[in-house]
Amino acid sequence: MLIPGIVDKEFHPNGSAASFVAAIIDDPNDGETKLVIMFEELGHIAVLSLDRLIDSEDISVKNNSHHADRHEDLLRDLLWED
Repeated sequence: MLIPGIVDKEFHPNGSAASFVAAIIDDPNDGETKLVIMFEELGHIAVLSLDRLIDSEDISVKNNSHHADRHEDLLRDLLWED
């Protein structure tokens, strides 16, 4: 699996709630641009296709099944550095 390119990322301290990193990535594995929300705790990640969100305003599982665990393995260190 190729490592997705990070277009932008931002740390969100989120007040008294759990902190997270939001990122936009270009995924060379399927050619899609994706929104990634990753919390500090392992296994707490969401990956949605920005292309599908914009084109069809669709957040359903059938159109956003991106195996977030695979992205977590590739992106955790990159998104939480600094």
